[in-house]
Amino acid sequence: MELQKWIDKGSEIIIEYTPKMLAAIAIWIIGAFVIKQVLRALKKLMLVRNYDESLQKFLLNLLRWVLKIVLIIVVLGTLGIETTSFAAILAAAGLAIGLALQGSLANFAGGVLIMLFKPFKIGDLIEAQGQVGVVKEIQIFTTKLTGLSNREIIIPNGSLSNGNIINFSTEGTRRVDLVFGVGYESDIKKTKAVLMSVLTANPKVLQTPEPTVNVLELADSSINFAVRPWCKAEDYWAVYFETTEQTKEALDAAGIDIPYPHSVEIQKQA
Repeated sequence: MELQKWIDKGSEIIIEYTPKMLAAIAIWIIGAFVIKQVLRALKKLMLVRNYDESLQKFLLNLLRWVLKIVLIIVVLGTLGIETTSFAAILAAAGLAIGLALQGSLANFAGGVLIMLFKPFKIGDLIEAQGQVGVVKEIQIFTTKLTGLSNREIIIPNGSLSNGNIINFSTEGTRRVDLVFGVGYESDIKKTKAVLMSVLTANPKVLQTPEPTVNVLELADSSINFAVRPWCKAEDYWAVYFETTEQTKEALDAAGIDIPYPHSVEIQKQA
């Protein structure tokens, strides 16, 4: 009798759970196939949109795990297992991890935004967070720049994405803003001609947009000229230094005085 009782009990369990087991297996197989297709389609979309490779891997892995967890919960529910508490535990764990990693999550979100909207790319010269440098590497949490003195600058993506970014490479050209002062006895037209000759003689200075030389202000001891040559972004510092040096030489050769501060010493006899 005892054996028959266990056989009947086993038969009941098999009859009750076999459809659920078959349904769970079917859901798992179909779900795994759907996840695979979704990830494949998303990967193709990222390749078409030229997403960063590191962002592609991270997002695909993140989505894969999220979808698998959802699939597991659905399969457990199909088997009749209570999933409410399981979901609550996952939510609590996610909240705890989120609170513990607030800064890192902000940097991660910033990295995702940078890679999605592409305010700059590797090789661009940018100014951000008080730093100027060439973008060396864009990572999930940080962006690395090579500074003008060949320093490595690491900026968290959270602050980078939320701050002002000046990209000097987007347009391909830059204007060099220089100011030169000459004495009040100097002829303005002659000075402008000398300054313009320096710009037109430099092959790195672009003729379109056209360089300009204008009187900027009448200062205390000098007439200041705004000298504005345009150049390719990569030639900025070369044009800056060359123009400064060649302007001094040209003004000296033309006999145009460059004023400098004078100090007057007054001695009082006892």
